[in-house]
Amino acid sequence: MADYSESEPAPEPEPTPTQTPAKKKREGKPMTDAQKKALTKHMEKPEQKAMDSKGRKSHRMKMMVRMRKGMSVDKAHKDITQA
Repeated sequence: MADYSESEPAPEPEPTPTQTPAKKKREGKPMTDAQKKALTKHMEKPEQKAMDSKGRKSHRMKMMVRMRKGMSVDKAHKDITQA
C-alpha cells in the first residue's frame, strides 16, 4: 500500500460509469383473424383498388399499424385520411 502524508490526500478511485440496461424491442402484437378479414374486405373496395400499387401498400401498412393498436377499420381509415 502507498504511504500518504496528511498534507497530500489519497487519490479518489475513478467512478465506474453506470450502464443503463438496453431497451427491449417492442414485441409485435399480431392481428387477429377477424382483423385480417376486415382489412382484406376494406382493401377490396373500389376506392382502394383505384390507388396505384405503392399507394395501396402504403395504405395497407398504415391500416395494419393502427389496427394492431386496437383501432377498428373505420377509425383507422379516418385517422389516415384526416392526417
